[in-house]
Amino acid sequence: MNDQARPRVAVYSLGGTIAMTAQPDGTAAPTLSAKELLAAVPQISGLDVDLEVHDFRQVPGASLTFEDLFALADEIKNAAARGVDGVVVTQGTDTIEETSYLLDLRCRADIPIVVTGAMRNPTMAGADGPANILAALRVASSPPAPRQSLVVFADEIHATSRVRKSHSTSIAAFTSWPGAIGYVAEDQVVLTSAVPRSPEILGPLQASPRTAMATITLGDDGEVLRALSGQVDGLVVAAFGAGHVPSACVPALNDLAQRIPVVLASRTSAGPVLTRTYGFPGSESDLLARGMISAGALTPVKAKILLHTALTVGMSKPEIRGLFDAANGAS
Repeated sequence: MNDQARPRVAVYSLGGTIAMTAQPDGTAAPTLSAKELLAAVPQISGLDVDLEVHDFRQVPGASLTFEDLFALADEIKNAAARGVDGVVVTQGTDTIEETSYLLDLRCRADIPIVVTGAMRNPTMAGADGPANILAALRVASSPPAPRQSLVVFADEIHATSRVRKSHSTSIAAFTSWPGAIGYVAEDQVVLTSAVPRSPEILGPLQASPRTAMATITLGDDGEVLRALSGQVDGLVVAAFGAGHVPSACVPALNDLAQRIPVVLASRTSAGPVLTRTYGFPGSESDLLARGMISAGALTPVKAKILLHTALTVGMSKPEIRGLFDAANGAS
C-alpha cells in the first residue's frame, strides 16, 4: 500500500466485448475507452479508492498478441514501481485465460493484478461488464487480496493457473478446477482457499518462438504431427484422458520430442496427466519415457503460455522441464 490514505488502482483497457458497441451492420466492435467503461459503474463513486486509467489497446480478445501482453506486463511493473496499490485489466474474454496466466508468470509486482471482462456487451440487456469491473476494483484495492494475478468474474475470484473459459455465452463462463479461491459479497473480498503461485519467468525477452498446440482426436495417425517437424520451436499435445494418444502417433511424437520441447497435457482441462498408471504404446508413461514433458494439471492453454514464455526468454529444454515441474506443484 502506498503512503496515501486511499489506495490507488491503475485500470488498463484492452478492448473486448466489455468495451463493444453496436455497429451499423448490427454486429459489435470495441469502441469504448477506459473512462467510458468506468463511467458506466456509478457505484465506483462510493469506493474509497483513487483511479488512474489507461487505454492500452482497443482490440477483440482474439486479436491480442504475445507482444501486447509482454508490453502490458512491463507497464504494470512500471505502475507498481511508481506506487499503485493494485491493477485492473479489462479485455475480451476469449483470451483472459492466456493474459492472466502470462501476467502471473511475468509480474512479481507485489500487488493484486485483476483481469476481468464481460460476456454481454454494454448494449445488451443484463450487461455484466459494470458488475465485473466493480468486483475487480474491490479485489484490486483490498488489503487481504493475494499479491499476484487473478481473474475476477461473476463475483468469483480465480487463480490464474486454474481458471478457464468453460462456456461460450454464459455470464458465469469462467470456472476453475477444483474451484474458485474466493468471492466478493456485500462489498467484501472473501478468500476460501490457498492461492497457488505460478513459477517466475522474469528474464529479458530474447526470441520470438513459434509454438503450437495439437489436439489429439479419434483416428489420428500422426500425419499432422509429422507436418509440424521443423515448423515450430515448441509443441503442446492435448491428449486423451490422463495423457494418451493413438499408437500411430507415437513415432512422430518420439521424433519431435528429440528435437524440441513437447509438452503432454490432457484435453479434458480438469485433472492431471498421470505418470505411471498405464503402460501401452501411446500411454502417459510411454510418452514421458520418450522425452515429453508433463503439463501436470495445467490445461493445454496454460501449458502453451508457459512453454512459449520460457522459450521467449531463451530457456533450454532441461530448464523448461524444471519449470513445468515447478508449475505442477502450483497448479
